[in-house]
Amino acid sequence: MFGISETAIFLVIAILVFGARKLPELARSLGKSARILKSEARALKSDGISPTVPAAPPADGANDPRVIRGTATEKPGSR
Repeated sequence: MFGISETAIFLVIAILVFGARKLPELARSLGKSARILKSEARALKSDGISPTVPAAPPADGANDPRVIRGTATEKPGSR
């Protein structure tokens, strides 16, 4: 995707912006974030849940927060 010259220019700009002391810490945190993301994606895959396709809602609407259920003794409009 990038050639050697573009990569070198990017590294020089990164050193100027972040400083030489912050770059190892930044690379470490990026690596840790990538490992966490990869492990979570692997866990979702092993559970059978695709991270790109949302789970289907239940057909009966039991967990639907928009449905208000009352008791049999309540009269409509008594709330």
